[in-house]
Amino acid sequence: QVQLVESGGGLVQAGGSLSLSCAASGCTLCNYDMAWFRQAPGKDREFVAAIRWSSFETKYGDSAQGRFTISRDFAKNTVYLQMNSLYPADTAVYSCAGGLASSLGRSREYSYWGQGTQVTVSS
Repeated sequence: QVQLVESGGGLVQAGGSLSLSCAASGCTLCNYDMAWFRQAPGKDREFVAAIRWSSFETKYGDSAQGRFTISRDFAKNTVYLQMNSLYPADTAVYSCAGGLASSLGRSREYSYWGQGTQVTVSS
């Protein structure tokens, strides 16, 4: 079974940066569209960023545009999320997802999910 494991979450001050990683295993090629979503307590899951395996096309949610960058390393079967200029509103559990996603930004299109990693931004 395909497994996704996130890492890199933690506590950071407002204005700081964090880099998240998501490593995939259990897949022959791991050639899936990959995405990051986040969810804060009491709020709906929010799309953050996505990248296609074939074209490297990227898509960002409004809150991430200009501050976050998604990338991937095919040799390591790993997708990354570089987060800069963080605000307290960015505090959430960040989860990575993989699958065939025509729109990139809809969570229900992804088949595989990681457990999530907590990101807390203090003021």
